[in-house]
Amino acid sequence: MHDKKKSDHHDSVLFDEAINALSIKSNGIYIDATLGRGGHTQGILSSLKKSGKVIGFDQDIEAIKYAKKNIPDSRLSLIHSNFSSLNEQLDQLKLIGEIDGILMDLGISSPQIDNADRGFSFNKDGALDMRMDQSQKMTAAIWLRESSEKEIADALYQFGEEKRSRIIASTIKEYQKTKNLDSTLELADLIKSVVKPSKNKHPATRTFQAIRIAINDELKMLSQTLDQTINALKKDGRLVVITFHSIEDRIVKQFIHKHSRPKQLPKGLPIISNNSHHLSFKDLGKVKPSSEEIKINRRARSAILRIVEKC
Repeated sequence: MHDKKKSDHHDSVLFDEAINALSIKSNGIYIDATLGRGGHTQGILSSLKKSGKVIGFDQDIEAIKYAKKNIPDSRLSLIHSNFSSLNEQLDQLKLIGEIDGILMDLGISSPQIDNADRGFSFNKDGALDMRMDQSQKMTAAIWLRESSEKEIADALYQFGEEKRSRIIASTIKEYQKTKNLDSTLELADLIKSVVKPSKNKHPATRTFQAIRIAINDELKMLSQTLDQTINALKKDGRLVVITFHSIEDRIVKQFIHKHSRPKQLPKGLPIISNNSHHLSFKDLGKVKPSSEEIKINRRARSAILRIVEKC
């Protein structure tokens, strides 16, 4: 087991479980597709010899800067890009099919939430930003201004599973008739006016999640990246994915089922052995956080780690 790495007050959820799930070969090449504050990257590096390598991806320039300063290691290469450019980057490095393990931790990192200026938090006042990649133009404020009431309602329902999506969308559009909606607390207060608080969740939780997913196109990027892992990994290479809400987990689960289970043929058709569907992955199951970890870190409560191995 490895010591949990702490950096910038971010505890990597399911840290030991993720590192163990990669089944690290000491001279292997690994990808941390969601570098964040580098907790997982440092865990992988500590299991590698000199000949091993880690490639860290992050679309957030702050994460790349942090790693350059705080993880000085010649075995680490940093790529400032969304993980959906995975195979394009690996192609340039001549590493397609050469990767021993890929880790994707889909949670938003604590430093991103805790920095009010980034606009991810409904507990601190800041600009309605929510961009993972600060070089993109579309912010949450612009998206809310330019989207129709129906588009907002649909996004809140689809990406946040928010049952009150229509009333929230109409309240936002009504407010915008007389004022600009530019701050996180303004939006959180609007939502609180029409959504009753529940015991464990702030009324704005689902809406903020949905807007973040919409403006960063997170689900499309996730699907594209999962598809690319098939070519990126070598035989017996591992893909380890940590999700934090049911919408992402559904995408990961469906991807795993599609590529690790034989196709169901209609009843009565003869099975021809040499025409069987080639499976890309072996499903090695899922792991959830222990009750101890959830006590220490409430953000862990919804986490699910899924593991597959390339056939």
